Amino acid sequence: MGGARVTDADPEARDRLARWRLVLGGDDADGITRGDGTGVQLSAADARRDKTLEDLYDAPRKGPGGLGASSPRVARWLGDIRGYFPSSVVQVMQADAMDRLGLRHLLLEPEMLRTVQPDIGLVSTLIGLGRVIPEQSRESARAVVREVTRQLEDRLRAKTIQAVSGALDRAARTRRPRHRDIDWNKTIAANLKHYQPDYRTVVPERLVGYARRSTEIQREIILCIDQSGSMAESVVYSSVFGAVLSSLKSVRTRLVVFDTEVVDLTEDLDDPVDVLFGVQLGGGTDINRALAYCQEQITRPGETILVLISDLYEGGIAEEMLRRAATIVGSGATMIALLALSDNGHPTFDSNHAAALAGVGVPAFACTPDLFPELMAAAIERRDVGDWAASHDIPTSHET
Repeated sequence: MGGARVTDADPEARDRLARWRLVLGGDDADGITRGDGTGVQLSAADARRDKTLEDLYDAPRKGPGGLGASSPRVARWLGDIRGYFPSSVVQVMQADAMDRLGLRHLLLEPEMLRTVQPDIGLVSTLIGLGRVIPEQSRESARAVVREVTRQLEDRLRAKTIQAVSGALDRAARTRRPRHRDIDWNKTIAANLKHYQPDYRTVVPERLVGYARRSTEIQREIILCIDQSGSMAESVVYSSVFGAVLSSLKSVRTRLVVFDTEVVDLTEDLDDPVDVLFGVQLGGGTDINRALAYCQEQITRPGETILVLISDLYEGGIAEEMLRRAATIVGSGATMIALLALSDNGHPTFDSNHAAALAGVGVPAFACTPDLFPELMAAAIERRDVGDWAASHDIPTSHET
């Protein structure tokens, strides 16, 4: 910084240098006595911010550092950063604290859980800890998870219901209705181009029937979710979408999670928190076994959509997995492989398996939560899902 000196007469420059000072840390960055560094004296508030940064980034990596091993001290630190920094910065610092200071074990303390800012990264950490969270911390952990899933559901519910309900309505309208089931208003609207002025009438080439009653099950959706550690965020979003889809009377939704074992969590679908605490992140991966279970649940192939959410790092029999996927598609069911259901646009996945699945009619690509409702609408209407992905500039398996 060339030993620059700032005064209160130039508050904008002082604020800019104070930010640099916070980024660079103390010692050489201060330069107050030597004439180098930023040459800025921190205010009392900035000094407190600096202390929280020092506790995290100047402490020995993976050691207790400036925070010590005291849970109350960590809880105060987390409370401090929420007061000193914006939400986006708080989330980064929380994640860095887990990594740099080895604080995951302190998440097991209920007083700490009450101070953290809930976000999807923290939920991923908590469900990763899952069954090792002590009894006295479980309610605090569930409260954190419930807050995040509630926020996600508020964000995604209306769009999902609108997209899926609209697709079901369009898909339910038959083109060959019996006379008493013809929707004359929609039939006339659909055939106005065939109006015959000489006869002053419309000659319908396509009849439109009334949609099926909303209480009738029109589609069966199976969410088959890889619960390996790398899929944590996808598991969180899947639990939320599963809860929303299960609330629709015209859709029957099943949620299955797997590693080397398969667990059906359909009965917990009305509560994403129960789903997430029924998940055990980590372990191996046997996609073939999971698909075998899902295949047994398919009773109406033409009305079934199977969404496999996995990075496709198969630990089972890959050849059998591909044969089984081909059989599912051949039965008339729609099958989609989502390499991730998350905000991360560049997931790590087994590209060979993704390409092989695409070769047997299972499009494979990553999808963001905001686009998932549109994806389901396309699948419900039996549109080409690969074409849908291309129309949204989503690279499929053979392009990634």
